Amino acid sequence: MRTMWKYMTAAALTVILVSGCRKELCYDHHLHGLSVKVNLVSDWELEWERMYGYDWEELWEEEWMEYESYRPSAASGIRAVVWRPDGASSESNHATEGGMLPLYEGKNEIMLYNNDTEYIVFDGMGASAGARATTRTLTRGGFTDLHEGERTVTAPDQLFGSYIEEYETALSRDTTDLEVTMRPLTYKYVIHYRITKGQEYVALARGALAGMAESVYLNDGHTGDESATLMFDCDLVDYGAHAAITSFGVPNYPGHHYTRADGSEAKYTLSLQVRLRNGEIPDDFVFDVTDQINQQPRGGVIVIDGIEIESTGGGEGAFDVEVDGWGDYIDIELPL
Repeated sequence: MRTMWKYMTAAALTVILVSGCRKELCYDHHLHGLSVKVNLVSDWELEWERMYGYDWEELWEEEWMEYESYRPSAASGIRAVVWRPDGASSESNHATEGGMLPLYEGKNEIMLYNNDTEYIVFDGMGASAGARATTRTLTRGGFTDLHEGERTVTAPDQLFGSYIEEYETALSRDTTDLEVTMRPLTYKYVIHYRITKGQEYVALARGALAGMAESVYLNDGHTGDESATLMFDCDLVDYGAHAAITSFGVPNYPGHHYTRADGSEAKYTLSLQVRLRNGEIPDDFVFDVTDQINQQPRGGVIVIDGIEIESTGGGEGAFDVEVDGWGDYIDIELPL
């Protein structure tokens, strides 16, 4: 009996130990079992313009804000879209620095972009070739089109992206790091309006930049053929007015950015609208900035000099710069 009792006790302990082990293995099986384990490790390229015609770090003027102040910050998160050869796809969201990336066994096509945008509209996400980002239509009361037929839009949010055409995985017990660089898909144009006469009359200022790219493709960063007019507000500064606007750059780039898709010559137009302290709104100032933009297809500095503003002295009293309503903006979200 004593021997039988020992055997029964040993068997019971074995069952308990095996059960506990199986339970523990069940909870963390994905960590030690055979599976696809890929850890996304992201790096962020924080550039606001590309040097083509001007070296702005060398040409920077003292009265401007610091060059470094325009650099974007790393985004607050990453969205991953993964396709496998049969067309199946999945999406996942990750922290700024990355994290475990769910992938299929075998070949994967991976597209990454930041998931913290507000005004970006994504389209064509069913396949990498058609995946693109654009922005929302924005209308302004009393605005006269700078380019006939162009959609007027809000400036896009800062957008980053990365794309891997093929990444092959296999079942493993080890974790593999996948290092990626999130590169800018939008750039900044820093605009300086130098008002040489009459700045003391100006209460508010805003502008528009016509001829810019309406969209960017996420797989390789080229811009679409369509052009759009970017609307923006300005800050008043000692020398006039200033704005820093985000853009996809010029249309059809990389490509023939000196011409449009139909073969016509590219043209870029900048305007400035001011409201004076007495409530007057003079005619818009309009400038041809084609030469400047052609040398700066992905961000840069636009300088307009010699602006003179006259005031008739009319109007009843002073315009309150804290009051809105001199032609409101209206956001219109694009249908997908």
